[in-house]
Amino acid sequence: MLRQFTLNVTPEFERDLQRFMRLRGIPRKSDAIRTAIHEAVARTTRNADYDYRAWLGIGLKGPLNPKPRFRSEDDLWS
Repeated sequence: MLRQFTLNVTPEFERDLQRFMRLRGIPRKSDAIRTAIHEAVARTTRNADYDYRAWLGIGLKGPLNPKPRFRSEDDLWS
């Protein structure tokens, strides 16, 4: 059984880990890494049951087309 391992991280990983800890309310890095690994393993080992609820509204965050081909949906279908 592996009891301890050393992990060298990039600044980007450190930033993302801090954000993960804040979002989840996890106080220690070791607990956050343990949680993230556990969740990643669980996602890859279960039957393709994906939860896309976090994606809702993500398309609205993209930039709007500055030169739309149609002025409205009515123009699109006429």
